[in-house]
Amino acid sequence: MIMNILLILLLIVIALLGYATTRPDKFHIERSILIKASPGDVFAEIEDFKRWTAWSPWEKIDPTMKRGYSGASKGVGTIYTWEGESKVGAGRMEIVSASQASQVQIKLDFFKPFQAHNTATFTLSPEGELTQVTWAMFGPSPLCPN
Repeated sequence: MIMNILLILLLIVIALLGYATTRPDKFHIERSILIKASPGDVFAEIEDFKRWTAWSPWEKIDPTMKRGYSGASKGVGTIYTWEGESKVGAGRMEIVSASQASQVQIKLDFFKPFQAHNTATFTLSPEGELTQVTWAMFGPSPLCPN
């Protein structure tokens, strides 16, 4: 009886590993929203990490989160670190490129609750009196995360 259970568990593990090897080794997530503001105004909110406390949903999940700022005050070279409870974990962001009123690219490193090293972009497109903001995050999707 125990051998049968062990054999079934082994087959389940083999099936899961087999399925995992068919999955892509990279991921890409993208979301868009229209905002009633100019691309320049939206860009100013994104390129200054100190302004994120007013609009980032992660800031509201853990208001006691510890934040750190270093590097440039805004734009390329700006660094933001955080450490909080399990839902927000710990990590680091750095703006690596910024095209005035059109795109911000961020190197995003998560340390807790798991390690991941990804890229996030905010792309801004004028739509009349509105701005379409497209947020994307992409990076490797390893079989077994670090």
